[in-house]
Amino acid sequence: MESSDPSPAAVSKTQEISVPPVEGVAGGGTSYGWVDGGLQGSHLGSSVIDPTKVHSADLLHVWSMPSTANVSQQEAPRPLEHVNLLAARNERESFQIALRPKVSWASSGIAGPVQIQCTDLCSSSGGRLVVGQSITLRHVVPILGVPDALVPIDPSSPQINLLPGETTAVWVSLNVPCGQEPGLYEGEICITAVRTDSDSKADSLPKSERYQLYKDLKTCLDITESRDHSSSEEMILRLSSTSTTLRRMLVLPAFQDCHENNGLGDMMDEDVMNNVAVRVKLSLTVWDFTLPLTPSLPAVFGISETVIEDRFCLEHGTKGWYDALDHHFRWLLQYRISPFFCRWGDSMRILAYTCPWPADHPKANEYYSDPRLAAYAVPYAPILSCTDAAKNSLRREVEILKTEAHWSKAYFYLWDEPLNMEQYEVIRNISNELRTYTPDVRILTTYYAGQYTSILGLIYDKT
Repeated sequence: MESSDPSPAAVSKTQEISVPPVEGVAGGGTSYGWVDGGLQGSHLGSSVIDPTKVHSADLLHVWSMPSTANVSQQEAPRPLEHVNLLAARNERESFQIALRPKVSWASSGIAGPVQIQCTDLCSSSGGRLVVGQSITLRHVVPILGVPDALVPIDPSSPQINLLPGETTAVWVSLNVPCGQEPGLYEGEICITAVRTDSDSKADSLPKSERYQLYKDLKTCLDITESRDHSSSEEMILRLSSTSTTLRRMLVLPAFQDCHENNGLGDMMDEDVMNNVAVRVKLSLTVWDFTLPLTPSLPAVFGISETVIEDRFCLEHGTKGWYDALDHHFRWLLQYRISPFFCRWGDSMRILAYTCPWPADHPKANEYYSDPRLAAYAVPYAPILSCTDAAKNSLRREVEILKTEAHWSKAYFYLWDEPLNMEQYEVIRNISNELRTYTPDVRILTTYYAGQYTSILGLIYDKT
C-alpha cells in the first residue's frame, strides 16, 4: 500500500503517534500491509468549528483495515494508505474504512457527522463498477460492544455520526459481475466532515422571511400561469411584473451574503466538499477468469423459523411467513451460503428444510435448481410427527426430488449435536430407513466438541 498525506496544511500542526503494524489478507492471497510509522494529526482550538471551512483531515483520523479485522471502538489510528484489491469475476472483496474523531464539531452529544461518497471504479478500457450496484457501503454497528451488524448506508444520504473517543468502521464491498472486463479499476472514497442538521437549521431563514419568500414565489406563479386567449401585450405585462417581484426577492437580507460573494455564498456544495474531503484511493485488479456460480464448498447456514416468526410477528404458514423465508433464502445465496430453515422436535431432533414448499410446488424447483445453491436439506417430516401420513409425505418428497439433476445436492439433517451412543443409534436407524427410499442418501451430522471448541458438521453417504 502507498502512504498518502491527505492535507498539506495538517503537517504544520502534527503530533507523532506510534502504532504497531497490522497485516491482513486480501483477495488471491495478496497481503494488505500497514507499515510502521507516525500518524499526522492536527489540533484545533476549542471554539466552534465550521467543517465547511476546515479540512476534514484536521477533524478526524481515516485509515483502512482488512475485512478480517475486528475494528473495535478503541482501535488506534493508523496511517492512511492506498487500498489495493484483487478479485476474479463473480467474486466479492471487502475492506473497511475506520474513522475516529480528533475533535468535536457538532453542538450535540456526538463528535459530528461525516459524509461518505464513493466514485465508480473505472478502467482504461472503459469498464466500470458502479456505486450502488457493484459497490456497496455499510456501517459496522457494534452489538454489546462487538462489531457485528452491517447496516446499509443510504446512497441518497450517505452520512453516519461519529462519537467522541470512539472508532467507527464502514464496510466497503466490491462485487465483480460475471461479465466484467478484466483489468485495473480505479476510484476513490471521499470522507467529509459536515454540519449537523441542527447546526444547518440554525442558519435557516426566520419565519417572517420564509413567509415573504413563499408569498412572492406564489405571486410569480400566479402571474406566469398560462391563460386562454391571452394577448401578447398582457403576457409582456405579466413577465415584467414577475421580473420586478424576483428582483425584490434577491435583495432580501437572506440573500445578502450571496450578493456580496457574487452569488457563491457559503454553501457546502460538491466543490467545497471536494476541497476539504479526505480521499481514500482505491484500486481493484479484476482477473481474467470467473468463479463458478455453484460454490465448491457446500457451506450451509441454519435459520430457526421460530426466530423469524417471533421477530417479525408472523404466523406459521401465512403469506408473510413464506415471504420472510424467501427473503432470507435469497439474501444468503448472494453471499455464497446455502441456507436451511429449521424447527426443533423433542430432545435435539431437528426438522431442517431448505425449501418451505413441497417438492411438487413450482417454487420448489426454483429453489433447488438455483445454481448458487451448493446443498439443500430435505425435510424429514417424521421428526415432528411419526405418523403414516408424515412417512408417506416423506416418501413422495424423495421420489420427486431424486428424479431431478439437483438431487446430488440433497442431504438430511436429523439431529443437532448428538451427545451419546443412544442418539447416534437413532440417527443410524433413520438413515437405514431412508436408504430403503434411495441408496445414495446423504446425512448431515453435527457433533458437540466441547463448550469452548468448534461444532463441526459432516455429510456422509454411509453410516
